[in-house]
Amino acid sequence: MSDPGGADDVGGTDNGDDIRGATPTLVGNALRDRDPLPGTCGFAGRLAAPPDRPGPVLVRDVLGRQPLFVDRDADDPTRSSAWDADRNALVDPVSVPPGAVVSAAGTDAVWSLPDPDPADPTVAAGAVADAIEGALGDLRDPTGDLAVAFSGGVDSALVASAVPDAPCYVAGFEGCHDVAAARAAAAALDRPLRVVEITHDDLRRAIPEVAAATGRRNPMDLGIAIPLYLTAEAAATDGFDRLAVGQGADELFGGYSKVVEPADDDRVDADTVRGARRETVGTLPDQLERDVLALRAAGVEPVAPLLDDRVVAAALQLPDELLATPDERKVALRRAAADRLPASVWRADKKAVQYGTYVSRELDRLARQNGFKRRMDDHVGQYIESLLAE
Repeated sequence: MSDPGGADDVGGTDNGDDIRGATPTLVGNALRDRDPLPGTCGFAGRLAAPPDRPGPVLVRDVLGRQPLFVDRDADDPTRSSAWDADRNALVDPVSVPPGAVVSAAGTDAVWSLPDPDPADPTVAAGAVADAIEGALGDLRDPTGDLAVAFSGGVDSALVASAVPDAPCYVAGFEGCHDVAAARAAAAALDRPLRVVEITHDDLRRAIPEVAAATGRRNPMDLGIAIPLYLTAEAAATDGFDRLAVGQGADELFGGYSKVVEPADDDRVDADTVRGARRETVGTLPDQLERDVLALRAAGVEPVAPLLDDRVVAAALQLPDELLATPDERKVALRRAAADRLPASVWRADKKAVQYGTYVSRELDRLARQNGFKRRMDDHVGQYIESLLAE
């Protein structure tokens, strides 16, 4: 995802550096020092003269916040026609692994996510608050072309609090949780809100568009990406070319129910809260690739301050009790938010986007209306494939 100031497009050069999200010097230094969190919101692209390496390389940050693809059978993946940030620019695209350096000689895993010991709770909470304050502060200049994806939860409300003049957008079907929560939070923050009401026609139109942009065809990925896409599309239509999002907070700060008591939850392998949190962080590269590609296809560049390296580094040092307990999730994040948001907002629970917007429910309804009954294996997936075949 981009830094708050935006970034140039990435794609196709044989003659020089072409990096999205950071300067070539910063990325070169991070490569030399094997520093996984050098102070960016993610980066990807081509370094023409990397330190201590014989030729050009492709690089992608440790959390995969910037998508990057190469043609599967390319002899030299650094050649301009063999790589791109847009998967549709290539014949047979495969993702560059997060934290990797790719060259004609092969793929080298250079960066890995730090795994520090938990810090003292008071120190850890203060570090998170400082990191969030710094990352949100970077949103403020410039803000004229920035809108906010706003679901009414603590993550998006935190982001919105940093840019009080930026308009807020939420998408969902009539009566859904996310629209109701966004309206309540916007009222509490005294912010105007643009509601993008999703219809069945919107779903039928968006499915092939999002599938083409992301390469994802399954109901879960499309159920998540379509509300983002329609939100971004509305913002782009209104003249905004950047969209601030709260992505990463659930994974980094313990927002999932499966991290609360992991020893008794078969959805994770770990038996500690920190271990389960690390598993969820490991899902970010795949999720972010989908989300970034969907948002760009809608005409905006995502800005994700809660995925800033400073926030990531601070979150990784949190002890169990500041991540999730049986009574509260995202404990440290909510404490940091308490100084910026009304209690009704920073305490609010959030549904997964595919359920909170009713998109998953309505995909199921459309499938059944078109003859794909629940007794059929993967009936929603079969319905989606029927649309993509048209």
